[in-house]
Amino acid sequence: MTQLPTEHATLRIVASPNDVNATGDIFGGWLMAQADIAGSIVAVRRIRGRVVTVAVEHFHFIKPVLVGDVVSIYSEIHSLGKSSVTVTVSIYIERKPIHDVLVEKVAQGQFIYVHLDEAGQPRTI
Repeated sequence: MTQLPTEHATLRIVASPNDVNATGDIFGGWLMAQADIAGSIVAVRRIRGRVVTVAVEHFHFIKPVLVGDVVSIYSEIHSLGKSSVTVTVSIYIERKPIHDVLVEKVAQGQFIYVHLDEAGQPRTI
């Protein structure tokens, strides 16, 4: 059985009926948006300034997310560039069946953020 990582989640949210696609699963775009928010939190903490998402290196959907799942997103700095930071995000869900809490990894990706100055131009970290 999968376990949640031991570090604190960057972001936790419950998937709701408003977030479903046509087949009743949570919409992938919603999950990516939550991952982007979590990644930006870590990026801003690291560089102590404004960031903007410039790329998603990869994003893999492993399993579906269902309404009522508790989504936990873990983020960590993967690398730093001159004005950019790459963040790896790992997404887990907690689903509560009748007898045990099921924990599964449902997605993983890498987001690239660029540090911006007050004029919106790239700024050295």
